[in-house]
Amino acid sequence: MSVETLQKSSTVRKLAPRYRVLLHNDDFNSMEHVVQTLMTTVPSLTQPQAVDIMMEAHTNGVALVITCAQEHAEFYCETLKNHGLTSTIEPDE
Repeated sequence: MSVETLQKSSTVRKLAPRYRVLLHNDDFNSMEHVVQTLMTTVPSLTQPQAVDIMMEAHTNGVALVITCAQEHAEFYCETLKNHGLTSTIEPDE
């Protein structure tokens, strides 16, 4: 195998499939609770981002929280559920 072939094959990495974490609206949790839970569950979210996500779910019934690797998506989804929020994941097509 030539060095050129080796370099080409080593740089082609298959990306792990990405998943969308979705937040669904509910009539039980306060807006403040939803924003706080989003910020503690997904540390990369700022307060304005968390407010936007909460408002989108409130207005449209569902909002995208984050797109990430499946393991992280499952963790975020479970953590949101453990805090009383309704969350699902789906493949990012």
